[in-house]
Amino acid sequence: MPDSSNTSTAIDLLSKASEVVSEEITSETKEIAPYTRIDLGDVTPHNIKLLKKVNQVVFPVVYHDKFYKDVLESGEYAKLAYYNDVVVGGVCCRIDVTNPEEGQIAKKKLYIMTLGCLAPYRRLGIGTQMLDHVMDIVDKDGKFNSVVLHVQINNEGALRFYKRFGFEVVETKEAYYKMIEPADAHVLE
Repeated sequence: MPDSSNTSTAIDLLSKASEVVSEEITSETKEIAPYTRIDLGDVTPHNIKLLKKVNQVVFPVVYHDKFYKDVLESGEYAKLAYYNDVVVGGVCCRIDVTNPEEGQIAKKKLYIMTLGCLAPYRRLGIGTQMLDHVMDIVDKDGKFNSVVLHVQINNEGALRFYKRFGFEVVETKEAYYKMIEPADAHVLE
């Protein structure tokens, strides 16, 4: 059984990571030191609290216990992002299958529920590596019709990021989010 003090220490370090930029990253140029390692790892019962902490820091939305229970059962559809062995981000997806209307075929979509990285570690290729992982899943499966996600309408950084990879705004949903402003979200596909 893992030592719970390790998890507490890791959560403390994660909290500090959102406030202090590592010396390996220069604040103006965001250069990556030559010995930098970016990895993706499985989400497990032993590290799920780290994903919760990242999500609390990165997203304005509160994710409840059911979300994390589902994430633990999602296998390759959920990953933690590590920068030199420190958790700095995460991606969580699920499969959505549309109910076909009469005469149509059901569509299988990969829905990105969350993909986020702590602010000091953005623009270092971590988000790209997480998105590449998602797209590799789609390519290997070969049966997904599309990849879909929601982005809050004022999140210009996220919109630019996804557009670089060919995502387009296909719809805007009014009042999509509860208890945050703006409440509207773009649907990207």
